[in-house]
Amino acid sequence: MTIHNVAFQHSKVPVLVVIPCLNEEEHIEHVIRKLAVEADQIDLTIVVADGGSNDQTRTIVRQLSVHHPVVLMDNPRRIQSTGINDAVRKYGNQAQFLIRVDAHASYPENYCEMLLDVQARTLADSVVVAMQAEGTTCIQRAAAAAQNSILGNGGSPHRNQVRDRWVDHGHHALIKMDAFNAVGGYDESFSHNEDVELDNRLSAKGFRIFLTGEVIVTYYPRRSIVGSFKQYFNIGQGRARNFLKHRRRANLRHLVLAAIAPLLCLALLTPFSALFAIPALAWMLACLTYGSILGARLGNPCAMASGIVAMAMQAGWSFGFFNGLLPAISMVGRDDGNQSSRSNDPRSNDTIQRPPTARKDDAKVDELIDDR
Repeated sequence: MTIHNVAFQHSKVPVLVVIPCLNEEEHIEHVIRKLAVEADQIDLTIVVADGGSNDQTRTIVRQLSVHHPVVLMDNPRRIQSTGINDAVRKYGNQAQFLIRVDAHASYPENYCEMLLDVQARTLADSVVVAMQAEGTTCIQRAAAAAQNSILGNGGSPHRNQVRDRWVDHGHHALIKMDAFNAVGGYDESFSHNEDVELDNRLSAKGFRIFLTGEVIVTYYPRRSIVGSFKQYFNIGQGRARNFLKHRRRANLRHLVLAAIAPLLCLALLTPFSALFAIPALAWMLACLTYGSILGARLGNPCAMASGIVAMAMQAGWSFGFFNGLLPAISMVGRDDGNQSSRSNDPRSNDTIQRPPTARKDDAKVDELIDDR
């Protein structure tokens, strides 16, 4: 039985839709118009949380707000977590559901209604959706091919063939406002991976997350290889912060990705021995080979470059991951140094040792690592 065969029961339930964005003049009008059509059947309030766009995004939103239930809200900190939280605080008092919409994507007809139907059938606290990448330029098509394959998603459940099931994480779509507020909303110290971090807290509090394969969002990747590297650097950094905050075991795909930065650094020793280059060359060859096969299978010449884009994404994630671990590494090194100096100090032989006085730098590191 599909969603469309289920009677919709929540036509008058207040729903807050939040679209965090920055310089999205290419997509924002299409996204808003697609959502605004549903305002005739659903009590929707659409808030665009703009991070200071300097293109035509703000002008487009203001023009649309004349005839549609759309509000333009400033998001001075420019990151998605703060934009959504601020919108909930300002406009979500009456809403029973929060629907998160990313501007750099496109959505199926009746998107909000479909999400509400899934929630009504499952009674889930959060409904997450499948994501499929598409591109218009050749590099974007290569990035999309990579992200739709194991090269770019590592087997992530919501990026592959999706079946309905309960999960720990997925692409954020709908969440009950009671659940969102119960865990304190998004952690505003996270500029990336804030969705994973929120799902960790939802699961820890016993809230249930349902992944539906009946609603698929189309995502548009970065248009350049450098852009993909930067994006995945930030994602890897956010993932590291999640591991540090929640102390959860890493998935195999994360361990594989984390190994890429060390093997690339190892290749810097090639002048001393060619053997040091073998791991990096093997990784590059694997990506290029898989990308070529993928492009041939898809019948898309641009997709044959997916291995190149995948290398940028994987390397970016790995270097970002280790960059995100630096605060923890520096704290461990500082603690080891303090213990060593105390062991060499005769005054440290007292039975009861007094804890060292906390310094401002240490406090900042502790706040970053254990940001609860």
